Amino acid sequence: MLLKILDRLEEVIIASLMGAATLLTFVTVLHRFLVDVPLLYPYLFGINLAWSQELCIYMFIWMAKFGAAYGVRAGVHVGVDVLINRLNDRWRKGVILFGLLGGALFTGIVGTMGAKFVYELMQTTQVSPDMEIPSWIVYACIPLGSYLMCFRFLQVCWNYWFHNDLPHHDAAHVEGVETSKTAPVALGEA
Repeated sequence: MLLKILDRLEEVIIASLMGAATLLTFVTVLHRFLVDVPLLYPYLFGINLAWSQELCIYMFIWMAKFGAAYGVRAGVHVGVDVLINRLNDRWRKGVILFGLLGGALFTGIVGTMGAKFVYELMQTTQVSPDMEIPSWIVYACIPLGSYLMCFRFLQVCWNYWFHNDLPHHDAAHVEGVETSKTAPVALGEA
């Protein structure tokens, strides 16, 4: 139950940040071009959107950190497994578990170092350049995203150890769309 809530929260955060950043970028570009229209100039010139670029950068950074954790859970990260697939089952399982635990260790270390950095940053009065929000809020994505990614590595490791199940992403599958048995799958099959 808690894992389903965490999964959904992760997806909502990623989608919301991506959508908000895209919308804000669109509004900013639209404003930049419409302010040159003489009829709209008096209304739009007073609107200052200088902060929007900084906010978009922060939203995309947060989205990338949480998106990386989602990538571990969904199995969408790029991996080269040509040699691993040639190993016998026992060695393959060991190498995969070693890789997953190595990823968990690395992201755990990054999360811990990030938490230390954010804690030290909280003791200062440093703010972001345009929005003037406390810098620790911007950098909080490092420990949060890294710890979530560490948890996802451990979750995948657990499922693989006990169920021999690794997440696998099918690039051709679109959720909610049924595929036809007769439809061409790749170029040249049509």
